[in-house]
This record gives sequence, structure tokens and C-alpha cells, in this order.
Amino acid sequence: MRRLRRQAGLTQAAMAEVLAISPSYLNLVERNQRPLSASLLVKLAESFDFDPRALAAGEPGGGEAGIRRRLADPMFADLEIDRNEVEEWLAGAPGGAEAFARAYDRIGAGAGPTETSDPILEVRREIERWRGYFADLDAAAEKLADELRLGAGDLYGAIVERLRVKHQLTIRILPVDVMPDLLRRLDLHARQLQLSETLDPASRTFAAAFQLAQIEARGEIDALAKGAGFADRAAERLYRRHVASYFAAAVMMPYARFLRACEATGYDLELLQRRFGAGFEQVAHRLTTLQRVGARGLPFFMVRVDRAGQSSKRFSGASGSPLAEAEGRCPLWRIHHAFDRPGELAVQLVELEDGGRWLTMARTVTPQGRRYGAVPAEFAVGLGVAAEHGGGLAVARGIDLKGEATPIGVGCRACLREKCPQRSAPPVGRALLINERERGVSPFTFGGD
Repeated sequence: MRRLRRQAGLTQAAMAEVLAISPSYLNLVERNQRPLSASLLVKLAESFDFDPRALAAGEPGGGEAGIRRRLADPMFADLEIDRNEVEEWLAGAPGGAEAFARAYDRIGAGAGPTETSDPILEVRREIERWRGYFADLDAAAEKLADELRLGAGDLYGAIVERLRVKHQLTIRILPVDVMPDLLRRLDLHARQLQLSETLDPASRTFAAAFQLAQIEARGEIDALAKGAGFADRAAERLYRRHVASYFAAAVMMPYARFLRACEATGYDLELLQRRFGAGFEQVAHRLTTLQRVGARGLPFFMVRVDRAGQSSKRFSGASGSPLAEAEGRCPLWRIHHAFDRPGELAVQLVELEDGGRWLTMARTVTPQGRRYGAVPAEFAVGLGVAAEHGGGLAVARGIDLKGEATPIGVGCRACLREKCPQRSAPPVGRALLINERERGVSPFTFGGD
């Protein structure tokens, strides 16, 4: 409430007048001494640009789970900070909690203040600051997509023609022997965008749209990069690549049409792929960006991991899900099982320690450009939404979203679940208890707060 009021530039008295409540009551709400009632929530939504889901998604530092994950670092073990202290901190000083989270993430998970900044982490933080949605960029991409659709039904052909006529760039598909280690290359001397023959149709369209983004959305991209204020050149270039890719995906899956298709099909991933000529990973990422004011989609998160559990992509969008925020992952989450059944969608209802329930989907993807005899790279893309929002999903048919769910955590070192037979390590900050007379189902027994 306090953040919303300050963003609107209002005093407590002015905001109280808009909401038809007393300034003293508003003061108590802001100090977390009165609950936010349903009627007041409705008034907020009607009077301000406010999405009630932001109450969860916008919690400082990722909320209690995010702060506890950071406090699980061994450097804080001797402080013995319990859950109640974290709750009081978030309620009494949310700005301080967010500052701690940013500072911890900036120096890199216990690496110390002399550690150089991580450009990938910096870019991810900037993306999260926008909650994964770039309104001006999305609007420009949607306008361009409409123009291209008027010219031709084939999006790839329309982009190729626009590049040729308006920008004097031709697209040439080259044999893999000519371009063995590249998927895309811009040859300004020859005025060619050269694409590898190993790219599938969806990836060719994306590569062509990406090139169009770098030319026609340069102003929007420059503004976003300047606003981010990266000190590291590598971070700025990585961020530019991300927003250009965002534009390309928005051209392939224009916001209004894509959202209508999502709602009409129950967010059927396979149908969405076919309807928009996109890949599974492209559709999954697009689902995390549907945050247009007045036309929001469901708040999905997405992660991409390899067989070792290392993540190469994490987008929490507006979900605020610990499954996207956390560094670790639980082996009981079926995203890891997806590798056993390549190409099949694994659906699972999971429940975290805090009681949050998530409907998740996972499927393997193979990088473009794969050749026989080369390294067989493979990833699993996980997608999820809070169970309370999952009732209308096509994949939820036959699943009782209030029924039994798989209890999982966010990695053994941050998980406090007891008696877990899958546990590989005790949680950080908890005393390890050893009893030579007993052996439980879990190899590690630990003390409480």
C-alpha cells in the first residue's frame, strides 16, 4: 500500500479520500496493523493501475521464501535467524529487505564484496524489474505484426520481403558445411542475413524477426538499455539481445491475438505452437510476459535446466514463484523426469513448504543446429502457474487441484522438510543430529529453529 501510494505521488490523506477510508485506517494498513479487506482491494483495483496479484508477485526480495533462501548461505549460519524474524522484517522494513536481497545478489551468493558482478544476474534482475513485460516494445511489435499480416499470410515470407524492400537485406540459407558453427550471421558487406540450413521453420522466422527488431525497434531497445544503466558492457549487450528476442517473439505471437488464443484453447501449448508457427520454448517464454494492463494473462513462470539441474533460463514473470527464483531444484519435481521421455509433456501438481501449490508442466527441447556425431545437447523447459489459476488449463483436465500434491522443496540446502528419503544434504544453518542407535528414511536428521 505504501509503495503504491508513493508511486502515485499521494499523501496518506489524499489516498484515503480516494479510497473513502480514514487516513488513520490507511496508516494502520501501511504499518501492517490492519488487514487489507476485500472491499478495499476492489477500490484499489478500480482507482489505481493495480493488479491484486502484485501483492504476491511484488514481495520484497521474493518474499519470505526468497529472503530465507539467501539467509541459508553459510555466512549467516551463526545468526540463527528464524522464520518469525523474517516475517517481521518484511512487514516492518520491506525496503530494507529488498536492499539486502539486491546487495546479496549483486555480490553473488556469498562470494564476498570483491567478487566481480555477474552480467547474467544483472540482466535477470533488470528483466524482473519489468516483471518480464515491456509494454512499448510489445505494442510496437504488435503494430508491425499487423502490417506484415496485411501484406501476406506467410509471416516468414512477409519479414523476408520487408527486409529486402525496406532495408536492402536479403536472407540466404547456407549449407551446414559453409557455416558449421553458426546459426545466424549478418554480412553487411554482402547485405545478407545468412541462416543455417539446420534451423527449423520456427527458428528461421524468429531469426528473421530478430534482425528486423535490431533495425526497426532500435529506438525502443536503446531506451531500455539506457534506462537499465548497466556499468558492464557485456551485461548491456546481453540485455539488448534479450529485448530484441522479446520483440521477435512478440512479432510471431502478437499480444492480443496470442492472449485470445490462450484463453480460447485453455493455454493448450501444442495448439499454440501450431497456430503461431512457434517452438515449445518460444511459446513457454511468451506465456511469462502477458502482463498488459487491462488484458493480463495467467502469471506463468518458466525455467530451463540441463540434466545436471543447472538453469540457463529463469523467468518468474508476475508469478513470484520460488521455483523460478531459487538457485536449487528438488529432484522430486518432474522437470528432471522429462529427460526420460523426450518430447512428452510431464504434468504435475506440487506443493512447497509454504503451502503454495503449483501446476507445472515440463518437456525436453533440443537446441537448433544439432548434427549427428556432435555433442547431443538437451534441455528441459519447465512451466508453471499457481494452482488457484490453473482450473481452466487444458492440461488440468482430470486433475484435482485441491487434491493430493507432490511435496517438494527448492533444493536440499534450503529445504526444511523432514523425513524426505530423497534428501542429499541437510539444510544450511541447521544442526546435524547423529544417533548411532537409529536410522530413519532420510539419511540426515537435523535440529529445529
